[in-house]
Amino acid sequence: MQLVINTYGSYLRKKGNCFLVRKEDKVFEVSVNRVDSILIATAAYISTDAIKFAVENNIDIVFLDSYGDPYGRVWHPKLGSTTLIRRRQLELYEKEEGLNLAKKWGVQKFDNQIEFLKRLKKTRAEKKDELESCINEIEQLKERMKGLKGTVEERRQTILGIEGMASRTYFEALSSIVPDKFKFDSRSRNPARDGFNAMLNYGYGVLYSMVEKACIISGLDPYIGFLHTDNYNKKSLVFDIIEMFRTFVDETVVHLFSKREVKEEYFDKIQNGVSLNKEGKAVLIEALNETFEKTIKYKGRNIKTKNVIQFECHRIANKLLGKV
Repeated sequence: MQLVINTYGSYLRKKGNCFLVRKEDKVFEVSVNRVDSILIATAAYISTDAIKFAVENNIDIVFLDSYGDPYGRVWHPKLGSTTLIRRRQLELYEKEEGLNLAKKWGVQKFDNQIEFLKRLKKTRAEKKDELESCINEIEQLKERMKGLKGTVEERRQTILGIEGMASRTYFEALSSIVPDKFKFDSRSRNPARDGFNAMLNYGYGVLYSMVEKACIISGLDPYIGFLHTDNYNKKSLVFDIIEMFRTFVDETVVHLFSKREVKEEYFDKIQNGVSLNKEGKAVLIEALNETFEKTIKYKGRNIKTKNVIQFECHRIANKLLGKV
């Protein structure tokens, strides 16, 4: 699970084999064996004993801004694997193998979106034709992407164009099924223009921290990407790989809205948009924890959803090393 600190003035320290959290007038303990990450999303206190305890147990401490984007991380200083993986990341970028990797991640993203829309279609007879049309359009765009040849540098703009068209279609489909008062025109980021996007943005921020951690553990360099361009302090590979897992967040958020568990009070008005407040974040984090703890089928095995991210990063690292 992810231990989330989102109450102003909370205090986190070590107690025996547990983390002790004090917030307002409440105190509770969480066993270290249950914690995968610690997310701190507000002004809080943390003891050096708790930091050392987390590092010793491979638990990263991630600091999130008001949008859910990580702005800092405490993690042990060791490499996750051999530096040969990082060399191969640089080498493959110039080759068709690099393009094939980027295409694979894009195709997987499309497949996940298509499967999610198909599940939604089964329970929404009145939206069947509309959702079917969106599915067909994404299927066609997927085939266009699969047919691309060359290098990442040569095909980047084409891939981004295909992904942009698919994204518009996909989110139009999602907007059509949420309650009328929460319908949205398109994706909006920081700030979000509506409640649905505010929840998505915060959920993606949490997911981003999980993908970055999986990259580090697998020995992948988060800064050496393929499709996303290099920039100062930009973790391009994380932006590449996260595309395969966004539907974990999409499905969680859609279900919260569909079950009418989202209230207008969960959002605060800010300049040019809205933000998810403390109450809204608590509801979303609880739902995300349930999603990531859920057991799903992966490569013939039953594993927790959160472990799919780590396994996929290991598969990418092994591919770069030439292992099957």
